[in-house]
Amino acid sequence: MTFELTHVALICLGYLLLIFGIATITERGWLPKRLTEHPLTYILSLGIFASAWAFYGVIDLAFQFGYGALAYYLGTGALFLFAPVALEPITELARRHQVHSLADLLVFRYHSHGIGALTTLCMLLGILPLMALQIQAIADTMHILTVSRDPAIPLVGTGLTFKDLMALTYCGILALFTVLFGSNRERHRGLITAMAFESLLKVFALCAIGLVAVYGVFDGFSGLDQWLERNPENLALLHSPIRDGASHTLLLVFVATAVTMPHIFHMGVAENPILRNTRTVTWAFPLFLLFLALPIFPILWAGFELSVPLPAQYFTLGVPILTESPSLTVLAFIGGLSASTGAMVVITLALSTMVMNHWLLPFLRLRRRQDIYSQLVWLRRAVIAALFVGSYFFYWMLDNRQSLFHLALVAFIETLQFVPGIFAIVFWARGNRRGVIAGLTAGTLVWMVGLLIPLLTGLEQISVPFGDGSLSVGISRWSEITVISLGLNTLIFIGVSLLTRQTEEEAYSAELCAADELSHPVRQALDVHSASEFKTRLSKPLGKVTASREVDLALRQLGLRVSERRPYALRRLRDQLEANLSGLMGIHVAGEIMDNHLPYKLAEARDTVDINLIENRLSQYRSHLTGLSAELNNLRLYHRKTLQELPMAVCSLGRDKEILMWNRAMEKLTGIAADDILGSHLDNLVEPWCELLGNFSGGEDAHLYRHEITLNNRPHWISLHKAAIEGPISGRRGSTASQEDQVILLEDVTETQLLEQELIHSERLASVGRLAAGVAHEIGNPITGIACLCQNLRYESENPDVLETAEQILSQTDRVTRIVHSLVSYSHSGRNKKSAYEAVALRDCAAEAIALLSLQKDKTEVFFDNDIAPNAIVAGDLQQLIQVFINLLSNARDASEPKGRVMLASDEDDNDITLTVTDEGEGIDPEYLDQILEPFFTTKDPGEGTGLGLAMVYSIIDDHGGNLDIISPANPSTQRGAQIVIKLPRHLDSVITHTVSDAPEKAD
Repeated sequence: MTFELTHVALICLGYLLLIFGIATITERGWLPKRLTEHPLTYILSLGIFASAWAFYGVIDLAFQFGYGALAYYLGTGALFLFAPVALEPITELARRHQVHSLADLLVFRYHSHGIGALTTLCMLLGILPLMALQIQAIADTMHILTVSRDPAIPLVGTGLTFKDLMALTYCGILALFTVLFGSNRERHRGLITAMAFESLLKVFALCAIGLVAVYGVFDGFSGLDQWLERNPENLALLHSPIRDGASHTLLLVFVATAVTMPHIFHMGVAENPILRNTRTVTWAFPLFLLFLALPIFPILWAGFELSVPLPAQYFTLGVPILTESPSLTVLAFIGGLSASTGAMVVITLALSTMVMNHWLLPFLRLRRRQDIYSQLVWLRRAVIAALFVGSYFFYWMLDNRQSLFHLALVAFIETLQFVPGIFAIVFWARGNRRGVIAGLTAGTLVWMVGLLIPLLTGLEQISVPFGDGSLSVGISRWSEITVISLGLNTLIFIGVSLLTRQTEEEAYSAELCAADELSHPVRQALDVHSASEFKTRLSKPLGKVTASREVDLALRQLGLRVSERRPYALRRLRDQLEANLSGLMGIHVAGEIMDNHLPYKLAEARDTVDINLIENRLSQYRSHLTGLSAELNNLRLYHRKTLQELPMAVCSLGRDKEILMWNRAMEKLTGIAADDILGSHLDNLVEPWCELLGNFSGGEDAHLYRHEITLNNRPHWISLHKAAIEGPISGRRGSTASQEDQVILLEDVTETQLLEQELIHSERLASVGRLAAGVAHEIGNPITGIACLCQNLRYESENPDVLETAEQILSQTDRVTRIVHSLVSYSHSGRNKKSAYEAVALRDCAAEAIALLSLQKDKTEVFFDNDIAPNAIVAGDLQQLIQVFINLLSNARDASEPKGRVMLASDEDDNDITLTVTDEGEGIDPEYLDQILEPFFTTKDPGEGTGLGLAMVYSIIDDHGGNLDIISPANPSTQRGAQIVIKLPRHLDSVITHTVSDAPEKAD
């Protein structure tokens, strides 16, 4: 059964259009996110691991090694079963530092650009046979379907034929797809979805062929059992090769493929957030491999039964052909096409990243004045095209002389050479770059001499100057060469690492990569002070436009503002920028840019621990902690919660005065949110906290009691206490300096201070009262004598002038007596009984106060307008109320301009009388309104006032059951004047009189 060339071309074109379409609609968001971002989609995309080798070549593997072929699935499946231990540390490290390739990972760990370049070279040499395998599978299957009706066509040594031209055309179209959907630096959601679809298609095609093999060829499993009984040699074929030691070597080779193959690393780390799906990966991907493995032996036995005249590697296509099923044949062809397509696309993307980051960008000078992103895209496109051309050229050189199994084996053995270096990333911090370079070079040289060169030349013997004079090489000796190359690689790596010393940077990177990376959270220092300064620094290597875009992108990713100045936030910004640039230009170029233009001051960072970094990491790891680690983390959270909820304000400082903790009480006291201040230097605090905490932190005293500061224009008193904390890394190896942070406690004692002041003030008033009582007693005797003399004078003289003078003297002596009595009453507030109050007309009180003030000729001359209603009568003490008016009008006069006016008015209702005294002066400063009624507070010049006037007024009004308010400014339009508003209870008789007088007269 053959197909027309046009039919095959249409099948290939239709399949590619389908893949293009899936990728396009995914990129445009036409497919629902619950499908494209589902964990199963990401896991299925890892199915690119099953390339054409897994679709075709694994049948040949089963033919040669029997059950040993299962090592391909068991090795990889076992690695994924233990993904939390074997894969998660590497994927977490790659995710955090934006490592997009295996070469970047090794450069990050061993801090060497040479390792990146060497890794790229070795990986390129090792992957070329795998790429040639995919092209050979496409070319051969096209040839099988189109060229001859006899399936026993020659598949080796055919030279450049029409099938090769068809394969070249297909590679060109595939290169176009890769360029369109993989040349930018973003995650390629469309590519992921397309690869997941390809994986489903491969599994479906293999399972369908397997079912046809069982039920179409053997009539079910019972028929298959009978066939195996009749052909026991096929069962023997399954068991005999597994006894060979080569089967164990196969298992070793296939265990490493999940980590070392570049397309698996690229899809599992660079494209997929595999870390969040670790638990699903542990069972889902091995299940996927199980479905791939199930049809292998039924297809192999069906090929034997049907006597398919093709190599065993093409039984997957030969069985459908000989069962005369066109639809199944097309499905098998598309399944193989899908396997080759997915592998070639992702392998090329992975290799292009490595070639750009470690061969081209370190030596090319991008033009900063042009769009760097566009330059990088076109450069990546050129590299992708070059890789496709190079892969096809390598395939053409091989000229179909090798089977798919042999090509895959050569590729897998070379990638196996990276295992020692990768293993040491997480599990052996002592390994260094000299060991990796020496071991990888030695292992690769053995591989090249033993496998690659014989693969290209057909060489089987190499002359040596010792022994029998020749050494067997070639694919027939692959097991021995694998053991020798890997063993030599490992021994040299370990030996050189033990004999040589790591650099300081390499040791630091090793600790970052270790499983206990949290044990080295060094707080590093930067010499930049704002996020905007990053743009200025990076404009030199990147250009202004690119630098601005990269900084803005990093700020958005971290949720920071461009005005950010906190050191901790700036460190996070620098790390995010380096990670982003690593994804754009590679970890080596990004590291050089950041180290040259935004360097850390490592010498200052060794003695300090980044507490904020620890908190951030532990919050990310929290869901992964179990057992004792989880219990310790819960204990940490409990103690931290205790500090956060402590009713006393607490903050902690690093040695460099960086703020490490700021609890809720501190937020309430200072009005500064923790999110806005954590990670800042103490100098970045606003006043008065910057000066207060700075001076106290740098001072020698451990306690500072009742320090007065001003908050919101009011005095506050704060007590401060501090203690030194020994730094967490002071006991670490190599630490010599004393590590001391500080914890500072702030206690707001304002209320206590005010209470004490009130007690002192009360005692002072009591003293004034006692003094007033003594003064009244001492003044009373001479005043009584004066009054007696005046009374005698009235009887001894009949001169009208003398009598008038005597009356005035008596009046003034009586006034002196009342004033002294008022002073005594103020100091003994509440002493007078309200039952002694009498009806007092407020208008008359105001008139008498005005008359008395008019006697003071040396004061400012103002006009008093007494508009108080005649019926404004209250129950009170006449002399005290006159004293109220004297104080209020005296203050109003002193605040007024010459010839100014002071207005007195009243209003009334059934229960109260409201009295207002308004002046036209400058008014009262708002900051004094809360203090104006306090005793001994005055705004007058020294000697001009005692500060007792308004306090006495307030006390008298309060004794009369009224209240007092102050309004300033009294006139909002002119912003001048002050108004005193007094509300007093109306006298009961005045209420009755007022009610009767207001009643309408009745006619007789």
